Amino acid sequence: MSGSNVWSRNRDKIRLFPEFFAQCTAEAAAYGKCVAGSTTGRQELQKDLCSKEFEALKTCFVNAAKKRAK
Repeated sequence: MSGSNVWSRNRDKIRLFPEFFAQCTAEAAAYGKCVAGSTTGRQELQKDLCSKEFEALKTCFVNAAKKRAK
């Protein structure tokens, strides 16, 4: 396997990210609000604190990628 092929495939995926993100604005906003709300002041983000919101965002990205692949 050529190293350049790996980079090309990854670069292509990264180029599609804005398109996927545009389809998931509500989920991204909910996740961002959770993260921002949980880290007010000097408080650090704790693992799994926003897992529900993250899973919703992840699911949205996966579904957007599947739609694009068709």
